[in-house]
Amino acid sequence: MKKPVGEQELAVLRWVAEHGPATVGEVVERFGEPQGLARSTVLTMMERLRAKGHLTRRKVEGVYQYASRQPASELLREVVGDFVRKSLSGSLSPVAAYLADADEVSEDELKELEDAVARLHSKRRG
Repeated sequence: MKKPVGEQELAVLRWVAEHGPATVGEVVERFGEPQGLARSTVLTMMERLRAKGHLTRRKVEGVYQYASRQPASELLREVVGDFVRKSLSGSLSPVAAYLADADEVSEDELKELEDAVARLHSKRRG
């Protein structure tokens, strides 16, 4: 199992997962600078993420490119799973209550939730 990441590390990891392989310079320019992060900070986080097993690194034309070991969708599913297990003791009821009271659920998100519930029902029957 991969080591957990902090909030700022997660933001960097999500950016790399969503934008594909990237150099430290690209991450700094497109993600770090708008966040007010120094190049050294971004490099440190990316190396920590690599050491924790979340990023890979390979040299391309003399420059290291970093890539996420998982697609962004799998990464977020894992983060949510960790949150539910650790913060909610595995209970999904608080998540369901939050979603039921949420004011900003789009039609696409509602469809995804309905599909997820349908998959849960089919697993119980199967």
